Amino acid sequence: MSDLASIGKRAKLASRHLASLTASEKNEVLRKVADAMEESGNVDSIIEANALDLANADKNNMSDGLKDRLRLTKERIHDMAEAVRDIAELTDPVGVTLETIERPNGLRLCKTSVPIGVIGIIYEARPNVTSDAWSLCFKSSNAVILKGGSDAIHSNKAITEVIRKAMDSCGADPDGLILIEATDHETANRFMQLNDYVDVLIPRGSKRLIKAVVEHASVPVIETGAGNCHIYIEKTADIDKAVPIIFNAKTQRIGVCNACESLVVDRDALQKLVPVVEKLQTREVVVFADEDAYRVLESAADKDDADIRMELVKPASREDFYTEYLDYRISVKTVTDTEEAIAHVNEHSTHHSEAIITEDAAAAEKFLNEVDSACVYWNASTRFTDGGCFGFGAEIGISTSKLHARGPMGLRELTTYKYRIYGDGQVR
Repeated sequence: MSDLASIGKRAKLASRHLASLTASEKNEVLRKVADAMEESGNVDSIIEANALDLANADKNNMSDGLKDRLRLTKERIHDMAEAVRDIAELTDPVGVTLETIERPNGLRLCKTSVPIGVIGIIYEARPNVTSDAWSLCFKSSNAVILKGGSDAIHSNKAITEVIRKAMDSCGADPDGLILIEATDHETANRFMQLNDYVDVLIPRGSKRLIKAVVEHASVPVIETGAGNCHIYIEKTADIDKAVPIIFNAKTQRIGVCNACESLVVDRDALQKLVPVVEKLQTREVVVFADEDAYRVLESAADKDDADIRMELVKPASREDFYTEYLDYRISVKTVTDTEEAIAHVNEHSTHHSEAIITEDAAAAEKFLNEVDSACVYWNASTRFTDGGCFGFGAEIGISTSKLHARGPMGLRELTTYKYRIYGDGQVR
């Protein structure tokens, strides 16, 4: 435990230093880091490190969706640097007076935003999380301890080295960012018990990872990430809206937590499923359909006016409706009405992002009100669940928890508050 305790102590000390930095000082560091990430030598070293991770991914038969999350290019590194610059432009969330209360005895209570302290993040094959997490934590004056997986260890080390060197050159304590380089499960489990130093843990990754953190951690946990996201085609759905929304939500990026994994279709709208599947099959998406949906697609395939390839349509199992595929796969469930659709979504979702496609405002409001997920859409893609799309800048993750934060976790969600009380000799 000694190495982890040392890391925790260093991060705790750094968090106190970060809390003393002004907004302009933090912004200067952020811009310096962004520039350093785009220096040609640093870009080359990051891409070389990422190539080692991608080679290991091929050896380990990693899925295409996860490899897409893992892969770094010059363009993606530029996007990472731009995300850091965007954070520098946002309003500082620390030191904001949230509420002032004047008591009858003359006490004045000021509820003020403050950093959480030390944030621990456990994540998988997404090296961009390294810079996103650091920039958000740094802007909100928090130190961060990162524990990535073995899949991205070379990439994470290279990115961390660039950030720490740039921080040090600006006089900011580089221990505001510490990467745990050991990738074994025992180290991860011990990290989850680091209550003396870590204030909150945020897991980012698969449902399996999040479940493991929740079960083993004694440090408070904010659940994020797992996304079995649904789109419901209600009977009045406009097919001209449904096709591009579903195609975007499923295929724009398959390895992200806000991608659509499940379709729910009114029985009276099953024929509208045909053009949706035709479009999905242009990207070789495999459809796992329940009995009613399978029969409609099979019938359409037998007709000359539909282009349905039944080799890409499979019977759905019960497990399919609980699955976050992160792949070119999608499940289809037939329901009788909006009530049943809501019940199906609430039972099978990970409470991340869901959407309804309908022209019936009453059905839409019922779905928006009764679906128990962090983000619920009417006639829009689930892919908008993102800190940038919400105007928060890069996010630390998408919280599916109900306590402290829910949905995209931006800067405000990385602060807590304290009461500053001003008196003039009052006693109780």
